Amino acid sequence: MTNVLINAPKTARRGELIELKTLILHPMETGFRPGTNGGIIPRNIIQRFVATWNGTEIFSMDLSPAISANPFVSFFTVATESGRVAFRWSGDEGFLAEESVTIDVV
Repeated sequence: MTNVLINAPKTARRGELIELKTLILHPMETGFRPGTNGGIIPRNIIQRFVATWNGTEIFSMDLSPAISANPFVSFFTVATESGRVAFRWSGDEGFLAEESVTIDVV
C-alpha cells in the first residue's frame, strides 16, 4: 500500500483558479548510490505523474532520478465542472499508485 496525501478544495466556484497538492511516499532511488553491501542500489523512481479531471488530462510531468524521495507536486487549474480529479503515479519496477478526490463546482 502506498501512502498518498492530497490537498484539494471540496468545493470551488466555476472559473475559479484552484491549487491541488499531492505528496506520495516513495524512496526515489537513483541507481547510483552504494548500499551497505557495497553494491549499487537498483534504480527505483516514479517516472510519470498525471492528473485528470473527469477523464481529461489537466496536468502531467515526467520525473527523473534528480527528484527527491517522497515527491511533492503542486499545481493550479481552473474549476470548470463538478467531478472527479484522479492522480496517477507510475514508475520503475511496475510501480503504480492511483488516488482521486471529488470537487463540487458551484
